[in-house]
Amino acid sequence: MREPQQPAMTSPEELVVLLDDDGRPCGTAPKHLVHDDATPLHLAFSCWVFDDEGRTLLTRRAESKRTWPGAWTNTVCGHPAPGEPIEVAVHRRAREELGVGLQRVVLLLPDFRYRAVMTDGTVENEVCPVYEARLDGFPAPDPAEVGDLRWEALDELREQVRIRPFAFSPWLVDQLPRIEG
Repeated sequence: MREPQQPAMTSPEELVVLLDDDGRPCGTAPKHLVHDDATPLHLAFSCWVFDDEGRTLLTRRAESKRTWPGAWTNTVCGHPAPGEPIEVAVHRRAREELGVGLQRVVLLLPDFRYRAVMTDGTVENEVCPVYEARLDGFPAPDPAEVGDLRWEALDELREQVRIRPFAFSPWLVDQLPRIEG
């Protein structure tokens, strides 16, 4: 299956899609300006990659990440660019973060929304559709994005989250009970 093609980007600055309270696009803003103590609602996505044994590929966010540095999270997360279909953004971020393509990308949770606050007051405030996929190759993670990765059975992950929820991104913690694998 061929990956959807990404539209040409017109600006080197990464923009996020701002949303109104009903989740409708209402503007854009530079990504580096929206993650603070007053983060506006914006569009994002999460993707969980599974293998044939039903394990998921977890990634540990690089220590240099603005939000939740060093936290374990689902395989790929990101923001679609203005005008970029979310599924295209999922494929793009998999290539950027993991150096690998995806196949069998399926929407799992179309209406997932969350708000979380870091200890320093930084807020995540996102409408974040959740996808699942399979890898199309072997990961070669970008160290600026991914500090580590590991395959984990969902039952074991649920137990780890129960014992140490602070070691995981809040969106993983919120999504996990809704993920079947």
